[in-house]
Amino acid sequence: MDKNLCSNFLLVKTNFPDQLDSDGKYYFKNDDHLKKYCDNENCGSDLEKVNAGCLYFFKEFFGDSSVFESVANSNIDIVDYIIIWLSYMLNLKENDYNNSLNHFYTTYINNEKYKNPIDGVEAYSNYKNIIEKKHDLTKMNIKDISKFYDSFILLCEMYTAFNDDNKNCTNCSEKANKFVEKYKELNSNNNKGSSYDKILSTLSTDYDNLKNKCSNIASFPKINTSTNTEKGPEKASVQNSAQTSEVTSLSSSIGNKLIPV
Repeated sequence: MDKNLCSNFLLVKTNFPDQLDSDGKYYFKNDDHLKKYCDNENCGSDLEKVNAGCLYFFKEFFGDSSVFESVANSNIDIVDYIIIWLSYMLNLKENDYNNSLNHFYTTYINNEKYKNPIDGVEAYSNYKNIIEKKHDLTKMNIKDISKFYDSFILLCEMYTAFNDDNKNCTNCSEKANKFVEKYKELNSNNNKGSSYDKILSTLSTDYDNLKNKCSNIASFPKINTSTNTEKGPEKASVQNSAQTSEVTSLSSSIGNKLIPV
């Protein structure tokens, strides 16, 4: 993660707000950067709008070899942040595909726009290949992954506020404390080796990377990355049952605001 990368995410957040309008719909404040990723430059449906944002990120970070090296620094962990954004945006509306990314994967990521070759990059054949090197989207839950969004935005805001000249991070201390609190909450539900765990690891690594750049490191509290790995089958079963019940309860209490394709 760096300032330039975060600027792209915050630009999309400004032009494509991370909240619905008064009618409960997705909307573009400014579609100059996004409409070209829609068919005929017309994002007619909600999912087309979200897909436009997703494609924008892949183009900006992995579009060709020069971008891949200069912006992404050949680091595909950036995919974790794209997936966080994608999950959060999809989770803004109740859906009829069991809160799974599988529907978005089969509808959009499994088509030609994500399968076009990346010029000059041999390690990864296309965007779809980059995604699949990191995660199996068909098995990821939108509600779980969207929980990372607030922590991700806090981290991005700290990176954009960081002064490369004097390396003073005092102005980041409040956000750093909020980030650590949110990280602690997220980590309490972590299972080692899962996609959830991998994304959490990316967040903690980028937090520590920023912390190590600061001249006044005391502004950044330490995060505890230990996980609850000692879960026997019975305990895991109880946890999974509770999570399923929670999702069912949430689904029944929220109105039927379905995302049209």
